[in-house]
Amino acid sequence: MGAFIFVYFCRVFTKQRMQTKLAIVILNWNGRNYLEKFLPVLKKYNAGYAEIIIADNASDDESLAFLAENHPEIKIVRNEQNWGFAKGYNEALKQIDAQYYCLLNSDIEVSSNWIDPIINMMDSDSTIAAAQPKLRSYHNRDYFEYAGACGGFLDKLGYPFCRGRLFENVEKDEDQYENVIDIFWATGAALFVRSEVYHQIGGLDEDFFAHMEEIDFCWRIKNQGHRILVIPQAVVYHVGGGTLPKNNSRKTYLNFRNNLLLLQKNLPENRLFITFFCRFFLDNIAALVFLLKGQPADFAAVYKAFFGFLKLRKKVKAKRVGFVKNAFLETYPYSIVFAHYILRKKIFDGRKLKS
Repeated sequence: MGAFIFVYFCRVFTKQRMQTKLAIVILNWNGRNYLEKFLPVLKKYNAGYAEIIIADNASDDESLAFLAENHPEIKIVRNEQNWGFAKGYNEALKQIDAQYYCLLNSDIEVSSNWIDPIINMMDSDSTIAAAQPKLRSYHNRDYFEYAGACGGFLDKLGYPFCRGRLFENVEKDEDQYENVIDIFWATGAALFVRSEVYHQIGGLDEDFFAHMEEIDFCWRIKNQGHRILVIPQAVVYHVGGGTLPKNNSRKTYLNFRNNLLLLQKNLPENRLFITFFCRFFLDNIAALVFLLKGQPADFAAVYKAFFGFLKLRKKVKAKRVGFVKNAFLETYPYSIVFAHYILRKKIFDGRKLKS
């Protein structure tokens, strides 16, 4: 009997020791150029307790051959097909045992101290479920990067924005946002998350395919009562638009459709009607602006997004779960569209808007 107990506890202890502290998981689809460019930097600045893993979404370029020849020590998880960002990560992370995950875009260049400030903070407080570093632009390195900047927020109509970026207005990083603060959503380009929380809330919503799935994910984290932080002492540089360029009608379609799915799924019931009423009006204006700018494909994409939303509405509505009232109240309680385009506000410091 004593021998049995000894063997049992040895196995438990060994399993605990074998669990990776941090798995840095890069979802790759035909990204050989990015892997060649950024993997050496990532390896150079990797923490001793972290493992780098490539989750490949059935690439048909030379990605896998390049990894086998140049980085044979890196573990590869192979997905059967290109499942997009959401399902691609969900399928891969089922096979990865770690205390923390870092979902890292392939077009990210890391810096020397990009891991420890975040992991140390999360280790110190179990209420922190997710966090992001500061994102700077790879091509314009003194400026914040569009897709996350220094922490994500949401206005009352569901429009996302960031500390350091309001719509197209991207600020220069002059260390004006060096304080660690709670945010509403963390960028999917460099998302640190507790693995237990990731699986507990069901991972990323695969109906989103790509774009805004990280905001939905973070909203669900908030509804569970957890915290999400931005930790500016950790810095990465993001190319952006690696899979879909910024001026791409497919991206426009996904952004508009997924934003409506996000609201249908997560808004409290008493906010749905008024929010969708306002959004129908504002999204039509956005479509008209695309047309006036000579972007007919983006104009059409907005209306395709309406139909795409209606097609998935019932399915997404069925996913609605309990809400934490304070989670929604943490959003910016006014219209960021009105504040930016009418009142000419260009800066959000995490508490209020400024000109």
